[in-house]
This record gives sequence, structure tokens and C-alpha cells, in this order.
Amino acid sequence: MKRILSAALVMAMTATNSLAGGLLTNTNQNVAFLRNPSRDAAIGIDGVYSNPAGVAFMPEGIHLSFNLQSAWQTRTVTSTFGGFKFGVDNNGQVTKKFEGEANAPVVPSVQAAINRGKWSFQASFAVTGGGGKCIFDKGLGSFESVVSLIPMLAPSLGLDISGYDYDSYLKGRQYYFGLQLGSAYRVTDWLSAYAGVRLSYGSANYHGYLRDIRVKTGDELTGASDFFGSLSQKAIIAAAQCAEAAEQYAAAGDAATAAKYEAMAQQYTASARTAGALSKATSDVTLNCDQTGFGAAPTIGLHAKVWHLDFAVKYDFRTKMNLKNVSANSESANNLTALAKFADGAHVREDSPALLTVGAAWQIIKQVRISAGYHHFFDKSAKSYGDKQKLLDGGTNEVLAGIDYDVCDRLQLSVGLQSTNYQFTDEYMSDISFTTSSYTIGCGAGIRINDHVKINVAYFQTNYDTYNKTTSDYGNLSQMIGAMAGTDAASALVSKGALAGSDSFSRTNKAFGLGVDLSF
Repeated sequence: MKRILSAALVMAMTATNSLAGGLLTNTNQNVAFLRNPSRDAAIGIDGVYSNPAGVAFMPEGIHLSFNLQSAWQTRTVTSTFGGFKFGVDNNGQVTKKFEGEANAPVVPSVQAAINRGKWSFQASFAVTGGGGKCIFDKGLGSFESVVSLIPMLAPSLGLDISGYDYDSYLKGRQYYFGLQLGSAYRVTDWLSAYAGVRLSYGSANYHGYLRDIRVKTGDELTGASDFFGSLSQKAIIAAAQCAEAAEQYAAAGDAATAAKYEAMAQQYTASARTAGALSKATSDVTLNCDQTGFGAAPTIGLHAKVWHLDFAVKYDFRTKMNLKNVSANSESANNLTALAKFADGAHVREDSPALLTVGAAWQIIKQVRISAGYHHFFDKSAKSYGDKQKLLDGGTNEVLAGIDYDVCDRLQLSVGLQSTNYQFTDEYMSDISFTTSSYTIGCGAGIRINDHVKINVAYFQTNYDTYNKTTSDYGNLSQMIGAMAGTDAASALVSKGALAGSDSFSRTNKAFGLGVDLSF
């Protein structure tokens, strides 16, 4: 039970990507993307990331882009489990809402290109993955459900426990910083090619605690660890007394009475072990882990111009990322198999998946351009801790479309849409780490101050689907019950529906951006 109670602290995985793109990839690396996400065939300085081959068709000179973005996200899990009714603050309700906030108030990026003749030499620095922190002040349903098992199982253990309470805090922060270097070459007047390398540095911190677990006996709340510790000591004393009595009756020749007391001693000894295990299981656990790592991968691209049409393709190879832990966890956490991912000195695999983008743009008239794009993230080939990627049905697919309208020489308006579809399974989804399929709308303006300076402003909002997951074995709690009471008892509870539960996952995301493009 100790391992499974503390496994809830794996909340560190709540710090998944809070920006646009795949599971571990941010595609919004320039404010131009917020204005119109369909940038895969666009020719502009933001193309250093989205269409690097197309940058070769920009005018000769030095081109720079400086961007600041701010993103605010909420994550909501509505969980239903029968054991929640025992929570002293739950008013007998079995459904609870757990809310977290994931904010990235300042997300900077810089793109640069030097075009000379047919060559374009490029560099980009941005937050290529992660993108903020997430905090759950009240824990998660998967965590509370395990604590709620104490009163659920109390009668079978001969204990009078009618409720529970606890204190928990969950926070995760994750950033992947990327430096991309490369060059593009105009092979002909209508075709260009690009090759580069992306260097990634991952930095994350996960902090949380599970403390002050209390159980309700009668009308009072008592510290669970002390409560079970006291029961264990009393059972140890009773076992010793019964064993002594058994010896005395055996010496007196009363074998039947001696056998009775010997059986009682064995029962008290077993009770002492169970209570002792529960005392350790309900002790405080603290997690504080820093993770860092490096990775590198090539990226290639092509751009073709035909009449008023532009076509582009780009392929970012998978980035192998091994993160190393530097942890200051409590001793109770360091001894837990469930928290091995956060042990000091451990290495954690968290690859960024390969990404294929295809785009097209058409200048209908001089003032109007429409565009479309497609992204595929090869998520099942990107290894993650515990080979979790194997639980996916496939990679992420995105479809994009947008329009840019030049109101006049100084003002450009844009709007675009992006549809993101993940190939999730119920086995992959959990309240510890989740996202859902979504559609996004971006809009904004480009304001040209003069021939050298352009200001970009944009708003970007993602609307997420709700993913519903129902199970007869909420949080795989039967595994813990089986370890305590036997697999037959656990199977019986599942069959009766006593461990049934559900989760409803949803998110919100809003981002603002301000950038300036310079050309000399």
C-alpha cells in the first residue's frame, strides 16, 4: 500500500506542453504563427522555424525577428469514485472537480537570417517544448482515490474509520529550449533546399507533497500514521501477552487452551504487521526533483514556387533526450519504486518526436493570400519513460488553414485555424498527464512602421474537446487491494462495481503575442 499511496506524487507529469503543437513540441515559435497558424509555405523571417527553405526567397540582407508570447491554460479533471464520499470536506459526494493552472507568462523567441546571393544562413532560439508550469493545489482524483481506500477497507480490517482528510500540493515546470542552425540554398529560381540541426536543452522541476493524512474515528480526526502506529504497538503487546499465556498453559498441561492463545498471538502478530505497514504508508512524502538534458537532431526542407503558388515540406528528425535527475526527495520517497523516475541520479527518457510538415500558399490577388498545411508528429517512435508511447494508437495529426489580407501597404490582417487530433487510448490517458484533441483560432495584425520595421500583434485561443474515460477498476486500485487482501477479494470488488469510476478531461488555452521584425 505504501508504494501505491505514494505513487500519486507522480503528479510531476502534469507539466506537459502548454503551448501549440504535439505532445512535446511547440510549433508557435513566432507571433506570425499566432496571427495565422498556417505558415508552412509562407515566406518570411518566421520561416526560420516553420519553412526554412522558403527564407532563401527573401530579399538580400539581414532579417531579424524578436517575439514575446504569454500563455494561460487551465486543466480540469472531473473525477467520480465511490470512495470520495468518505472525504470530510466532500459532503458525501462521489464526484469532484480538480483544477490546475498552467501559465507561461513570458515565452521569448528570436529568428535571424542573412541572405547573400543564393544562400540564406539562419539561426533560431525558442522554447521548443514544454512551455510553463502547472499547479494543482488540491491534488488529483487518482491520488485521493487511494487515500479513500482506508475507510473503504476499514471494516474488512476490523477498524472503525468513517472518513479521511489529507493535504497535498502538486507542481511541475518544464521547458525545452531549442537552438536551430542551418542554411538554405536557391537551387533554381523556383526551388530551394534547407539543411540544419536543432540543439535542445531540457530543464524541468517537479515538486509536491502528500502529508497530514488523517482518519476519522468517532467524531475526531487523527493522524493516520500515528493512529496505525499505535494500533501496531498495541497488537505487538497483545501478541506477546498471548504468546506468554500459551506457554504457561502448555507448561500446565492444558494443550487446548495453549493452542487457543497461540492462535490469538498469531492473529495479533498479523494485525501488528498490517497496522505497521499502514503507518508507514500514511507517512509524509515529499518530492523535489530537477531534470536536465541535451539532445540534437537534423532538420531538412524544400520550397518550390510555381506561378502564384508556393509549396513547402519540412522534416524534423526525432530528438533523443535523456534527462538526468538531481533530487532532494524525502527518504520516504527515495525508497519507493513508484517514484523511481525522480530518484537522484536517475536518467529519464523523454524524446521529442519527429515532425513532418507540408504546406501550400496561393496569392489569389495581390492583396490576398490563402494557405493550408498538414502536420504529422511521429509520437509512437518517440520513446518516453516506461515506454508509455506504446499505449498510443498513432501519431498526432494537424490540419491548418488561413488567410492574410493586405489592407494597405502598412497594415496586414490575418486569421487562421488549426485542428489537432491525438490518437489516444484510455490506457494512455490519466489525470496525471493529459491533453485532448482541439481546434485553434488565431488572429492578428502586422503593422509596417517603415521599410525596415514591422510590428506583429496576435491573439491565439485553443478550444479543447472533452475526453471521457470510464473504468471498472479506477486507478488500477485492485492491484493494491490484491496485495493486501488477496486477488480473489480484489476481483470480487471489481465484479460488484465497488471500484468503478470515471474521469472527464478538459483544458483551456489562451495566448497573446507581440513581436518586431527587422530588415536591413
